[in-house]
Amino acid sequence: QAQLVESGGGLVQPGGSLRLSCAVSGFSFDNTVIGWFRQAPGKEREGVACTTRRDVTTAYADSVKGRFTVSRDPVKNTVYLQMNSLKPEDTAVYYCAAGWQAYGCLIRSEKYNYWGQGTQVTVSS
Repeated sequence: QAQLVESGGGLVQPGGSLRLSCAVSGFSFDNTVIGWFRQAPGKEREGVACTTRRDVTTAYADSVKGRFTVSRDPVKNTVYLQMNSLKPEDTAVYYCAAGWQAYGCLIRSEKYNYWGQGTQVTVSS
């Protein structure tokens, strides 16, 4: 049974940091891409970042580039999203997702087949 379990969300002050975790199980990581998405109330779901299985290729949304970093622990089958210099506009429910892409990775929702439950990130004083 394919499953992605997220953790690490919470409340943080502007300028602070959080690390989100996504534990992946139930399917092969061969040719598997992991993406991170977020959705704020009243807004469309937004692609944040993605990485190929072996971190050969990564991509980031312009809004988070230079502040967020995707990484992977192959022993734990866990993908991380390190978020630094957080801003109030980063407040959203964050989702990790898995799918297959032939070349590199794109942070487009239709490219992903399996989704986590989401974890709330709130950036506020």
